[in-house]
Amino acid sequence: MDLFELLNFYVIPGIVLGSIYALGAVGITLIFAILRYAHLAHGDLATLGAFIALAVVTTLGVSPLAALPVAIIATAAVAVGIDKVFYDHLRERPKIVTVMASLGIALMIRAVVQVVWGVDTETYSRGIVRPENYFGLRIRDREIYTVIAMLALVGVLHMFLTQSKWGKAMRAMSDNPNLALLSGIDNRKVVILTWVIAGGLCAASGFFLGLNTELKSMMGWHMLLPMFAAAILGGVGRVEGAVLGGLIVGIAEELSVLVIPSEYKAAMAFAILLFMLLVRPTGLLKGKVL
Repeated sequence: MDLFELLNFYVIPGIVLGSIYALGAVGITLIFAILRYAHLAHGDLATLGAFIALAVVTTLGVSPLAALPVAIIATAAVAVGIDKVFYDHLRERPKIVTVMASLGIALMIRAVVQVVWGVDTETYSRGIVRPENYFGLRIRDREIYTVIAMLALVGVLHMFLTQSKWGKAMRAMSDNPNLALLSGIDNRKVVILTWVIAGGLCAASGFFLGLNTELKSMMGWHMLLPMFAAAILGGVGRVEGAVLGGLIVGIAEELSVLVIPSEYKAAMAFAILLFMLLVRPTGLLKGKVL
């Protein structure tokens, strides 16, 4: 196998898959840093966003990329609604209660997707998309869009967290919630903002997974472990760590088929997660959150 075959068949798909995981992992790390619990409905929320985009494409006849902003807004609204209805009254309870509730929410979202859109495999567009040749690298347009969108969304989020008033408020809440409340920060608005961002990133991750593969009602559930592995690998609470972790997990999954059957490549995420928890639980980029 020469270098270009390795890049075209393993590394490039790994970077694309890692970009998708990174979008989801950033949302997971935000929720954990600010709300202090693991959100198990994250994958199914991504599935919902992907199918909302499909509904816009089929109903209005627009291109998939044009449907993405609608999916982001709708999924963000759903995420805020779920928090208000199901999680808000559990805020003072032990966090494990909210974690278990999020598992129930995951099952509920999946049931809604299966009832509304069915269990059959769907796609945003029909036909074969041939890759373009860039100096020996065979890359599809949608793969370029995925990586650029991930970098753009994470870049905008980083600027928001470091430059804006509410971004700094979110960082203060993640660093010391009690001190942030004493400083006059509105906890409710920070929580809503956290869910808006996490829900929007969920929709983007599900959309780009569907754009590069297919839409299935279980696809978000299958994404959940790699997204958590990416968040833990990079360091929970670190946005840039989630991106780094997502890329590493995505590339590792694709490269793993060189030594193990492709049916077991999803086990790489579990292996990475287990290794990091045993060797370096703080992640690659430990330090201050956000």
